[in-house]
Amino acid sequence: MPIVRILVDGYSLLHEWPELAPGAARHSAAARDALVQVLTQYRDATHTPITVFFDGQGAPPGTPKIKTNPEMEVIYSGPGKTADDLIERVAYRLKAWGDVLVISNDRAERDTVTGFGGLASDCATFIAQIGWVRRDLEADVKVHNRREAHRFRTGDR
Repeated sequence: MPIVRILVDGYSLLHEWPELAPGAARHSAAARDALVQVLTQYRDATHTPITVFFDGQGAPPGTPKIKTNPEMEVIYSGPGKTADDLIERVAYRLKAWGDVLVISNDRAERDTVTGFGGLASDCATFIAQIGWVRRDLEADVKVHNRREAHRFRTGDR
């Protein structure tokens, strides 16, 4: 069965990835924005919808909102809820439509998800996967650009 959605524990992934948004606090808007940008690129390359969950009610008032859509969602847990609570609930509900992959360093959360048949991965493994996909995409773009440059020089339009 194909993966119907990737559910990401945003702060768990940010804490595992210090190279992302260097110098920015892991709970900062800059770090969250950098994460969403990379996840959007990954989503564009893999065509697998992603939802990233953050604990808390979001950024302070006046902070520009991150644009989301059904293919790349950003969700903040509300009062009395954690990102883990939401991830587990969404993973369980989506299971009827196919495999759901949960990304988190929280072993208990991964065990809960795999216990009802979902898929789970730790953050380091997912970061490596993102790197492989990005390198493949860069190589494909480089080949395409060379081909187009050759076509332009030779007049093969």
